[in-house]
Amino acid sequence: MCSDFVHSGHSPVVRILELSGSILLGRPLVTTILLILVVLAVVVFLVMKSQQRGSGHSATQLDDAKADARQAIERLGGQVYNLTGSDDASRQALADAAERYNAAGSQIDQAATPVQARLAKQTALEGLYYIRAARVAMGMDPGPEVPSIDGQKAAGSVTEDREVEFEGRKVAASPNPSSHTPNYYPGGRVAGRPVPAGWYSEPWWKPALVAGAWGLGSMMLFSTMFSGMAGVPYGAEAFAQGGDTGAGDSGDQGDSGDQGDSGDQGMDAGDSGADQGSVDNTDFTADGGGSDYGDFGGGDFGGGDFGGFDF
Repeated sequence: MCSDFVHSGHSPVVRILELSGSILLGRPLVTTILLILVVLAVVVFLVMKSQQRGSGHSATQLDDAKADARQAIERLGGQVYNLTGSDDASRQALADAAERYNAAGSQIDQAATPVQARLAKQTALEGLYYIRAARVAMGMDPGPEVPSIDGQKAAGSVTEDREVEFEGRKVAASPNPSSHTPNYYPGGRVAGRPVPAGWYSEPWWKPALVAGAWGLGSMMLFSTMFSGMAGVPYGAEAFAQGGDTGAGDSGDQGDSGDQGDSGDQGMDAGDSGADQGSVDNTDFTADGGGSDYGDFGGGDFGGGDFGGFDF
């Protein structure tokens, strides 16, 4: 070792200092690297725990949303299976309710997010409005109130009898069911435009629901049919722009009106846990007259896929 110091060209003291310095400098570097690795490991652990908590919270939200939607779907199913129409208006309304029941069951089975589960509930609530309409048409008590669906309040409602000429035929609207106005709509948006709640001689909104777009004559029909009607506080121009009247629409907002039993609630529903299997619409003589609903991915749910219908 001494010979190394002698032949190195440096004094032994300098060489020892050089070796000592390298050791002293090397030790903090290793320690720093170890500390960095420890910190990184802690950060990764905390991030993973946070993601797990977030995933668990999202799963809980989805489960809660699905359970909430299934209450409305089961309530609708109990009515669909236990009511039989006695005239054209009630049979048509029950056919539309059955269509919503089938669609809601398909949607909730495919729901992967709370938003999709909520849309399934909206479909079921719309079906419950058709149930109420059918009961009114048959002279029965309509039953408990149903929470508002999106776009319903802003769309308004038919408050007087109207009959207009449109494209060579007569189109009528009424606040009450009759053999002349057997087609009910609960109010809401179809392909981005409002349709007032009421009874009609024909489902004039259905072409837009199926195609996802309104025809050129829709604005003229709306203007002729609803101009000056107290229950429709907007004109044809607002209709063409989506019916944004500034009135707002509380929509579901926590379902404050749906706090009771999800089953019958005095509506002669029978078993609220009715099988959510497919209802054969051929049991009703009407053609459905309303929405051409499908599943999330491919049905005509308001003119497109599941996200296209603005309830």
